[in-house]
Amino acid sequence: MSRRCELTGKGPMTGNNVSHANNKTKRRFLPNLNDVTLQSETLGRGVKLRISAAALRSVDHRGGLDAFLAKAKDEELSTNALKVKKEIAKAQAVEA
Repeated sequence: MSRRCELTGKGPMTGNNVSHANNKTKRRFLPNLNDVTLQSETLGRGVKLRISAAALRSVDHRGGLDAFLAKAKDEELSTNALKVKKEIAKAQAVEA
C-alpha cells in the first residue's frame, strides 16, 4: 500500500533533520493519510478511500465527494478514485 493520497496525489517528501549542532541527516515527511468512507449522493453508497487530512477538508469545502471528483484532474486520482469518478459521471448522465 503506497503512502499516497488517492484524491490529491500527495506523497512523501524528503528533507533534513537538523540538530542543534547543525548536523543534517536525511528524513521523510509522510502525508497524514486516513482511511475514510465518503458518501456519494449520486451512487447512494459509501466509497472507501485512503486520503490525506487536507483532501478530506477539500472534499467538505467543495460540497461532497461527487463535486470534488467532478473538478479533479484525472492525472492526480488513483485508479480506484478514477473508477468511482466514471461511475458517478455515468449515473449523472442517466439521471439527466
